[in-house]
Amino acid sequence: MEALFSAEYKYAWAAAMALALFLPVRQFIWVMQVRRAIRQGGEDSVDKAEQDRLKRRAGITSALLSLFFSFGYMSVLFAK
Repeated sequence: MEALFSAEYKYAWAAAMALALFLPVRQFIWVMQVRRAIRQGGEDSVDKAEQDRLKRRAGITSALLSLFFSFGYMSVLFAK
């Protein structure tokens, strides 16, 4: 069991952390984008199609942020 917490598995831990971070980060980014769109254009301008577009955009941003953060964090954590 102790072998799982070695530097050999840092990429597996980084992938697991990225997966765990993806959904909450995507939701946070999406909520901020929808609120900004409502503030800029009014509540009528943000329909279901616009929300879906913003959710896809938030998903891409969230995936990139989660991957970069988790790989960076695991590199620091398992540095020799």
